[in-house]
Amino acid sequence: MDLGSILYLGVTFGLFVIFAWIVIKTYSRKNRDRNEEAKYRMLDDD
Repeated sequence: MDLGSILYLGVTFGLFVIFAWIVIKTYSRKNRDRNEEAKYRMLDDD
């Protein structure tokens, strides 16, 4: 493997880790209530 392949593999792995972190953070139980608030706030009358 040359340097370009290793760099490409590292960037790909790094982007996958960032994507997995975003998914885990979004769907964690602690943040679920806060994320659902906006949906129900739209339905409230002013």
